[in-house]
Amino acid sequence: MSDIVERLREAVGPGAVLTGEALHPDYTHDEALGVTPVTPLAVVLPVSTDDVVHTLRICDDQRVPVVARGSGTGLSGGALPLSDGIVVAFDRMDQILEIDLDNHAAVVQPGVTLGQLDATLAPLGLVYPVFPGESSASLGGNVGTNAGGMRAIRYGVTRHHVLGVQAVLAGGQVLRSGGKFVKSSNGYDLTQLLIGSEGTLAVVTEATLKLHPRLAHRATVLAPFATLDEVTRAVPRLVASGVAPLILEYLDTMTMASITASAGLDLGVPESVRTRALAYLVVVLESTHEDRLESDVEAVATLLGSLGALDVYVLPPHAGADLISAREKAFFVAKAAGADDIIDAVVPRAAIPGYLAAVGALAERHGALIAGCGHVGDGNVHLSVFQPDPDQRRALLRAVFAAAVDVGGAVSGEHGIGTAKQAYFLDLEDPVKVALMRRIKDAFDPHHILGPGRLLDDVGEAEAMRGGTT
Repeated sequence: MSDIVERLREAVGPGAVLTGEALHPDYTHDEALGVTPVTPLAVVLPVSTDDVVHTLRICDDQRVPVVARGSGTGLSGGALPLSDGIVVAFDRMDQILEIDLDNHAAVVQPGVTLGQLDATLAPLGLVYPVFPGESSASLGGNVGTNAGGMRAIRYGVTRHHVLGVQAVLAGGQVLRSGGKFVKSSNGYDLTQLLIGSEGTLAVVTEATLKLHPRLAHRATVLAPFATLDEVTRAVPRLVASGVAPLILEYLDTMTMASITASAGLDLGVPESVRTRALAYLVVVLESTHEDRLESDVEAVATLLGSLGALDVYVLPPHAGADLISAREKAFFVAKAAGADDIIDAVVPRAAIPGYLAAVGALAERHGALIAGCGHVGDGNVHLSVFQPDPDQRRALLRAVFAAAVDVGGAVSGEHGIGTAKQAYFLDLEDPVKVALMRRIKDAFDPHHILGPGRLLDDVGEAEAMRGGTT
């Protein structure tokens, strides 16, 4: 093992390879709940694609496992190291290489954060619209998990905004796919294959992103409802109205109370309404012109009133921004409250009422408390699970994920599978699909050094593919 570390130091520089006490505890985990931190053999901090090439060549030659890491904000254990493996952390590859105003594109290294990119684009009147709720999240991590977020109802998810990538294969070969164009018909789309692959096929070292004009005017509408069923049934009508909301979120009453209390936020909803409301719909609208925005807000408020809202509130700009900020911090509020897990199943939008009813029944059966919110416009349901008994929790999560799959959904809508949800994914996914994914994995990474123990391979299978222990 010491020979591997010395070879890495010779290849990328001694200051770029951290071991022992030089390893910060942050490198041993991500934000997934219930995952035990692991100290890796070493952390490599590349500053260039060449550094990644040298690192992967050495690791592939010696069959040493490699885990790619962005900012460590993931919620699925995707950045969890292996004790005999290397972490490639992109802290130092954090450059915005180009902002192309004519092609509305940005070229970034994987360590660039969403906050960093947004601060650069704002003065230019542009925006990268994918925002999964954490400004410190890295673009490399977002590409790896196909991150989504609240704005997906209007703008889609990461895969809709990555035009091209540069990536390093396990053996050290450099791959370029895509570019500053929005369509092509040139064989297999390797860009899309790498997005969401969680670092198990290749290590992305550069991404070309599609940008959009930044709209100047925004308004937030809050509508409490007596039942969640009424909220979800209002959504198709709202989408069909043509207003194209930027954000369309639901929050159950427990989640709303928790996030507003944590943020010290008073939205001005009277007690008489709060006691009757079991769910809230949050609608954010944006426009290039203030008068058009006002017209859309009026239309939305009228429609929601006709669909059974207990009342409709157009929040002052600061309150609207504070509410969205509080919603983005829902994970940390749930974590502070003692949640044992956070999951993000996705189902067809029309299936949400029945799915959440099934989740409630499962929670009761397993002696658990489950609170939720989510991107109701695209069926992505975020659930905070309170069940400290690990056996009960595993059985409950398996049942909750199965309920999503049974109605045409999937285990994860945007957080990814990682290590935390791998067992459920492999148990519930179509075996034909999994078998095909394994063959793709073999083609990209014959020795299975990239991301062992997440998504497809368990640690033992990956070790066997690498030829035994290192």
